[in-house]
Amino acid sequence: MSMLLSRLTRLMLVFVLLTVSVARPAAADGGPSILRDAETEALFRDLSKPLVQAAGLDPANVRVVLLNDPEINAFVATGQTVYIQSGLLNSADTVDELQGVIAHELGHVAGGHAIRIQDGAGEATGLTIATLILGALAVAAGAGEAGMGIMAAGQQAALGKFLAFSRTQESSADAAGAKYLSGAGVSGKGMLDFFGKLQNNEYRLAIYAEDSYDRTHPLSGERIQSLENKLKADPAWSKPPNPDLERRFQRIKAKLLGFTDPKRAVAKYPESDLSVPGHYARAYAYHLGAYPEKALSEANALLATDADDPYFLELKGQILLESGRPEAAIAPLRDATRLSDDTPLIASMLGHALIATEKRDNFPEAKQVLKAAIGRDNQNPFAWYQMGVIYEREGDMGRAALATAERNNLEGNPKLAFSSAQMALRNIPQGTSDYLRAQDIAMVSRAELAKDDKRYREKKQ
Repeated sequence: MSMLLSRLTRLMLVFVLLTVSVARPAAADGGPSILRDAETEALFRDLSKPLVQAAGLDPANVRVVLLNDPEINAFVATGQTVYIQSGLLNSADTVDELQGVIAHELGHVAGGHAIRIQDGAGEATGLTIATLILGALAVAAGAGEAGMGIMAAGQQAALGKFLAFSRTQESSADAAGAKYLSGAGVSGKGMLDFFGKLQNNEYRLAIYAEDSYDRTHPLSGERIQSLENKLKADPAWSKPPNPDLERRFQRIKAKLLGFTDPKRAVAKYPESDLSVPGHYARAYAYHLGAYPEKALSEANALLATDADDPYFLELKGQILLESGRPEAAIAPLRDATRLSDDTPLIASMLGHALIATEKRDNFPEAKQVLKAAIGRDNQNPFAWYQMGVIYEREGDMGRAALATAERNNLEGNPKLAFSSAQMALRNIPQGTSDYLRAQDIAMVSRAELAKDDKRYREKKQ
């Protein structure tokens, strides 16, 4: 057992087990939160669509979601959602590297692969891209011993069960990912480049190998070599990344860095950098650092390059709104909503700005905007919160309670969702669509509370 607890082994296992913390991506249990951004979601949709179609899946049913987690990781949950952690996005240098990761994860989706991870707070499923470079953990017997070793060592990331990823599933996902890249006409060079980065990290960790287990552990070289032979033979191998997607990807990377690590963003993009990514990164960094005027200056510099870019307008509106100037934020947010084809998130911010003015004349527009936003995207807790504010101001306590129930249901708070749904049922006319929706939330929340109670009692035994 002590042989399994070398420094390399522990580091590698912890790396794979990072997905445990994202078992419930809504972060109801304190795990990483979902980062929602209109521009990022539009890019994810556009760059993954040809891959999803090549996989024989329906793009309407597949989502690529960004998690606020600095670790380099990605995984798929039961269903058709691919989770990309912010650390992975920051580590990718080109858009085709990200597409390579997504293609691999779609291999898991299309293959119906699943892994069950239990972390003491509940159960979830996931498959991690990290296993591409940690194939040794895929051997069932070895992984069982490793899992015992982790728990014996008291590793925080390994609370509960750890089931090893199947070598067969990972190899299948590799082959499927290569096939989807080919079908989409995307070069596999990005996939190999990114996996090569992971392998380099593996080599650095190997310096600390202390025993024969570490030295003989099957690593990723053979799998990468297998991928290389397939991808280099594909006609798309020499094809450069799509220039529009690449441009958008660099913007997303910059704004994400500004949001998640302002100090690093300012260092990487100094004020001498007058590129769009540079202005983007500094705008978010200054905004989060409470320098609203400097942030506005960067937003205006972006608008000077394109006055009709809805995401530049959204940024300016956000800075104004969150620095206490909701009235001034309305105009750029209205323009952003009008100029973008897919704007429920931006429209929700506009609704917030209208409400934040505290002017009753703005409430009808806010209600209309928020209803339209929820109609197109009812998975936004913030929009439901704002809708609840409107209903409360109107004295409609039943629908205010229903909006609160919707929000808590999305945020993974069954206790609050249940109590709010019960209040809605007492105040909304029976037989209406809103009444039936409140019933649905109450039923789902009650079932979830029963599960939580059962898990609690089992842990006490």
